[in-house]
Amino acid sequence: MKVVVLCSGGMDSVTALYWARREHAVVAVASFDYGAKHNPRELPLAAEHAARLGVRHEVIPLEFVNRLFSSDLLQSGGAVPDGHYEAANMRQTVVPFRNAIMLSIAAGFAESVGAEGLVIAAHGGDHAIYPDCREDFMRAMGDAMRLGTYAQVQLLRPFITRTKGEIVAEGTRLGVDFARTWSCYKGGAIHCGMCGTCVERREAFLQAGVPDPTTYASLDPLPPKPRSS
Repeated sequence: MKVVVLCSGGMDSVTALYWARREHAVVAVASFDYGAKHNPRELPLAAEHAARLGVRHEVIPLEFVNRLFSSDLLQSGGAVPDGHYEAANMRQTVVPFRNAIMLSIAAGFAESVGAEGLVIAAHGGDHAIYPDCREDFMRAMGDAMRLGTYAQVQLLRPFITRTKGEIVAEGTRLGVDFARTWSCYKGGAIHCGMCGTCVERREAFLQAGVPDPTTYASLDPLPPKPRSS
């Protein structure tokens, strides 16, 4: 199947790109510049991996998100909190309806470049705080994309039931250079080591039993996972 891959430059989406290269014919990689604090760190890495695989890469600007939406992930928002990625305070980093907006645009792009599928790297660990990463939403969005395009574009979500650790293991098998991926939401010179996405990244390598190539500003003990309510 000809597919477009959504790739931010993060470890999940880069792994999804290499997975898609193995399983399908990747016709393009799409990234979004929506004013996230870490966009300047992520996007060059998405471009690097697309170039490595010889695939067209498009960065789609969404400046209105930073201007109109409320989220501490955005440059217009407050400070990114530290802590476990499943903690309630991480909801401050949710960008409202982000995946719906991006998938809608990407579906139109996919149909325009002759693709029949669109790959997104949403995974099981996202479900705690991101309602637009859960399977109920993805199933509904996939139906909308299929019904709303002549090409009946399919939404492929290969990692939707997988943990972050399982994605690291898969990426390792696929030859992904995780040193050339970015997670930290703060977007500094190096990964901070203590924000929700850094904690998730550190945990994932431990779970997978794979050496972590990332340089962190802090390697303080990881915070405990919050108890389920």
